[in-house]
This record gives sequence, C-alpha cells and structure tokens, in this order.
Amino acid sequence: MNTDRKTPTEPVLTCDVGALTRPDLAVLDALARLQLAAGRQGVRLVLTNAGGPLRELLALTGLSAALPVEGRLPAQPGREAEQREEAVGVEEVGEARDPAR
Repeated sequence: MNTDRKTPTEPVLTCDVGALTRPDLAVLDALARLQLAAGRQGVRLVLTNAGGPLRELLALTGLSAALPVEGRLPAQPGREAEQREEAVGVEEVGEARDPAR
C-alpha cells in the first residue's frame, strides 16, 4: 500500500490570504507553521486569493511547493492596462557600414 498518494477524501484547510498586501518573512513563517500543523493532523493547507507580492515571496524562498496557492491572482482595483499610441512614420536607422541582418 502506497501511503504517499493523496486520497480524494483528504480534508482541506482553505486559508484566504487576500488581505496580506505587504507580506514579509514573518508572514511566511506563520504560514509555514500553519502548514506543518495541518499536515500533522492529516489536513492539506491551500492558500486562496494570494496577491502577487505573496506569490513572489513564496517563489523566491522556495516555499511555493510547500504552500500551494489556488486560483488566479485577485484583481487590483484602480489599475488599467497601459495604452500607447503607435509611432507613425518612424523607421530604425543603422549606420551605413553595418550589414543588414
């Protein structure tokens, strides 16, 4: 019998971390300890609504595998895609001695 396999009936603890806008190492320490405590009880911890800074910190510290994040990045209010006007009549000019590539 293989005990490494996750069973579909394994309990899941969902932790909404959407309010963590400026996570630091103390936050990661607390989340890692929560994951360890849950794992000791046979419960799988899943983080939801994790913002970009928390995801980046998890990746940077190598904890993204130990602390799985579920779902997409939450929307950031007030931010829109950058719009640029296309430059008209602009061509790149190289030096006469440079061969075209």
